[in-house]
Formats: sequence, C-alpha cells, structure tokens
Amino acid sequence: MNKNIATFTCMLLMLVPVSLTQAQQSKKISRIGFLGGASSIHPAFLQGLHDLGYVEGKNIVIEPRYAQGNLDRLPELAAELVRLKVDIIVTQSTPAAQAAKKATSTIPIVMATGGDAVGSGLVASLAHPGGNITGLSTLATDLNEKRLELLKEVVPKASHIAYLANPAIVPEMIGLKVLQAAAPSLAVTIKFAPMQGPRDFESAFAEAVRDRVHAAIFTQNQSTIPYRHEIASVAAKHRLPVMYGWSDFAEAGGLMFYGVSLPDLYRRAAMYVDKILKGAKPADLPVEQPMKFELVINLNAAKQIGLTVPPNVLARANKVIK
Repeated sequence: MNKNIATFTCMLLMLVPVSLTQAQQSKKISRIGFLGGASSIHPAFLQGLHDLGYVEGKNIVIEPRYAQGNLDRLPELAAELVRLKVDIIVTQSTPAAQAAKKATSTIPIVMATGGDAVGSGLVASLAHPGGNITGLSTLATDLNEKRLELLKEVVPKASHIAYLANPAIVPEMIGLKVLQAAAPSLAVTIKFAPMQGPRDFESAFAEAVRDRVHAAIFTQNQSTIPYRHEIASVAAKHRLPVMYGWSDFAEAGGLMFYGVSLPDLYRRAAMYVDKILKGAKPADLPVEQPMKFELVINLNAAKQIGLTVPPNVLARANKVIK
C-alpha cells in the first residue's frame, strides 16, 4: 500500500512542471510589432492599450521598427518583424501596410492610419477585408476636396494650386485625381509637383512658385513627418499658403491642417489589437472610417506670409495656434 502511495505521489510530482508550464502559457506575453515611416508610436495608441489592460513588460512587448523617412526600408523592417514571430503587426501608413502584407499572409495586420485601403489593394472591401489585414482608413484621398475648399476660402483669389505629393505612393496619386475632379467647380487649376524625398523639398516648392501658383496642398505622408519643420520653413520662405494633411505640420509652423483626428484613430487601433489578441480574425473585422475631423490654423504662419485668415474660417477651427 505504501509503495502504491509513493508511486502515486511521484506521478503527481511529475505532473507539476507540466501544470506550471500550462499556467505560464495561459499568461503569455503578446508581441506587438509596430511598423512606421516616422520615428515614434503615437501616445494615443499606447494609452489605448493601457486602458484595455495591456502593460508593456507584463502582458505585451512592443517591437517598434521605423523607416526614419526612408520608405524603401519598410520591406526590410517588415521582414524583420516576421522573423521575430510577432503576434500582430500595427502599421502607421499605407506604404507600411503594403510592406507588411507582402511580408506575411498569416500574421494579423492592423492599419492604424491607412489611406485608401481598397484602392491600394490592401483589402477586398471595407466591410469584408478578407485576408490578414484590417484596421482604419484615414479617407486621405476623399478629404482632398474639402481641403481644396478650405484653402480656397482662405486664399479666395487662388486660381492655380499646387499639389505636392510622392508619385510612387498610390493613395497620393488617387488624391490628385480627386483634386482634379473638384477643381472646375472651384474655378482652380491643379498643378502637380512631384516630391519623392527630402532632396526634392526645395525644388518642388521653387518649381511651384515659378509656375505662379497661389497656394498648395501638401498631402500626408509618414516619410515627410520627420522633416515637417524644414518643409514649413521652405513654404514660408516662398510665402506660399499651404494646406497640410497631418496636424504635425501645422504644429511645426505650417499654415493649416484639415483631416482626421489621429489620436482617435490610434485609440481605435488599440481596440483592434485587443480583439485580435483575444481571438478575432482580421478577415472578420470591417475596416472602419474616421469619425472625428479637425481643422487647425497657425496664425503665426499666416502673419509670416502676410495672409489674413477670414473670421468665418477661424470660427470653425478646432485649434488656433497664436
């Protein structure tokens, strides 16, 4: 009898490590890859995760990879995240989402700030994305018509407006078509000024001025955010009123911004991450569109180029920088 008890006790002891291992696995730390063209994770994303109960080092680890403005590095960085076997990849731009999609067809991908997800070929449709990618669309191209209308209100005599964008980025070219379609109703002509990187900033603005444009629209692009102060400075030097697609540019000295609320998008991206880590499949999560929009006007920038912003436009601004 004693021998049988001893044998049974040994068997129980042998099972203990297995039980401990299973318990540890149930408390798995999830690895979140973050792929962006800029150089930081938006605080709203981290706060969103925290509000949902995620604490870095406790139940999640974030693996950030930034292209530092060089979009050509995105495929390499995406492949690196795949090799790390992260549980999910969060992307910060359309090019980043495209790079992640090419790198993996199995790891879930959440677009925190995607442009035209359907037009870019990232998803089959917003309602039924299919595949391993979902998230949020910034309506970047659709908003160009509203940006043009606001810019025309601020510079009513503008009849020639430049569109500074990267021809290698699909959503930006779709945005050009949106502007060209809207231009006749506002009695303006759109001049496309290609700008692929930092070396083109000065020449693109100079060319626009030589073409006698009266204002410009600078589309959003994660690769240009690190150079926002430089770009705002070049625009001021040429005394060119510019509407930007990222609020960062208005904060950095640019004239004005109209677009989606990035903090809102990043908080909602954290919710997607939470759902997927809890078992939801990207293919079953519709791509959502923005719900909050912002207009930011920098009066210091307006004064610098000798421009008076109409009171009716100022009254509609969510934020006025003085």
